Amino acid sequence: MEEKTEKTEQQRIEEQAAVFAALGDPTRLKLMRHLCHECHGQAVCVNYLAAVLGISSSAVSQHLKVLKAAGLVKGERRGYHVHYSINPEAHARCCRLSASVLNVRPTSEMLDCEHNCSKREE
Repeated sequence: MEEKTEKTEQQRIEEQAAVFAALGDPTRLKLMRHLCHECHGQAVCVNYLAAVLGISSSAVSQHLKVLKAAGLVKGERRGYHVHYSINPEAHARCCRLSASVLNVRPTSEMLDCEHNCSKREE
């Protein structure tokens, strides 16, 4: 039974790593911030995002491809264009993942470390 818990923990860590890798680029962070804060859940096209960010449409497309692969954004085809928006479920999951990674709480291992580390030489 302990093996299943460890596997679940490993899966959670891999999921966190995938999200952080997708968000690990300044342009992708700008895209996410813009989609979250300025677009208010509305889907927008690549050309709009390119104009707002001051980069090429192809660069925006490549960044959106990474964010979409991580499940953070979703695209919907409207005629010849794809419009992108935040995936609300993934956004909520991302917030939970970030909080769980950045939540600092003392553990018995940390307390044991204090007792087991050799003292500094004075």
